[in-house]
Amino acid sequence: MVKTYIVKKGQKPTKEQIRAIKEAKKHPITFDKDCEELSPAMQKAFRCAVIQRNRRIHEERT
Repeated sequence: MVKTYIVKKGQKPTKEQIRAIKEAKKHPITFDKDCEELSPAMQKAFRCAVIQRNRRIHEERT
């Protein structure tokens, strides 16, 4: 199950959100055919895409 939390700048997580995150840390990541583990090359490409996205977002805000 995937849970999404939207946190705005300056907002602090609730006690329930912190508890849910700590509980989730206890469970292993389970990969399947719809969500396969990334190869090292794909991990590198993903990190690069995130960096570019974050730069673009930062530039749009300034």
